[in-house]
Amino acid sequence: MTLLAGLSAGVLESRTGRDSGPMRSVLLDALLDVRKRRIVTRLAGKVALITGGGTGIGRAIAVAFAREGASVAIAGRRLEKVKDVAAEIDKQGIRALPLVCDVTRAKEADHAVAETVRKFGKVNVLVNNAGTLSVSTVDTISEEDWDRVITVNLKGPFLMSRAALREFRKAGGGTIVNIGSVLGLVAMKDRAAYCASKGGVTLLTKAMALDHAHENVRVNCVCPSIVETELVKGLFNDSEQGRRLRQSREGIIPLGRFGKPADVAELAVYLASEESSWLTGAAIPLDGGLTAF
Repeated sequence: MTLLAGLSAGVLESRTGRDSGPMRSVLLDALLDVRKRRIVTRLAGKVALITGGGTGIGRAIAVAFAREGASVAIAGRRLEKVKDVAAEIDKQGIRALPLVCDVTRAKEADHAVAETVRKFGKVNVLVNNAGTLSVSTVDTISEEDWDRVITVNLKGPFLMSRAALREFRKAGGGTIVNIGSVLGLVAMKDRAAYCASKGGVTLLTKAMALDHAHENVRVNCVCPSIVETELVKGLFNDSEQGRRLRQSREGIIPLGRFGKPADVAELAVYLASEESSWLTGAAIPLDGGLTAF
């Protein structure tokens, strides 16, 4: 019996001076009904495939989706990482599938989608999160590094989306959530390839939203600023230089802090849920107000 139920039953008995068994039963049934309705989750019945799901933002999204009731396929290049996330999700009583996938290879993208369908019977949410970074300008970056950034950040979402769309049609629709960047909306020094790739993701999002709206497919993009992943924590370490660098970066953010993986995950949950059923083609800055200037 819950505390609320116990207190309510006690009040009934003290007021009536007799056993309130029938009334208590009615009250408990009502409370249990409320509880059941409260735990109905926002992604119940959804099957989501999340790339780059082994660490950082991708891991947070996978865990959040599972918490909201989705069955989750976690794709990444390192099997041990995606297995760890799957094990964490399994503890919640939610089905999870770890997958090794290089999103830059068409056959692996197709395989990841096919395995998700084989395991869960369908896929109706795709989160394109896998990404990479290069600190360079056009005249300092190598051609190989340029190709790497563009291929992972832009070709990857293309290949994964193409594979997922085939299954979305069978399922009567679906949702794609691209994890872009605030640098797909505005530029920054020494990030030429990254800005080009994420700007491409922003407009790919809008183009796909227009192309596939008639198929009941929604496509939106989350555009975060600096998010405090383990990689970022390493860059802004506890050294004096690291602390000064962190202060300077946080100082230009109106809300005064870096983002957290959970911030991105919560927005991704909303975009994957029916709560956002009339939202498509959006590139949403999640940046503490950075682009409000």
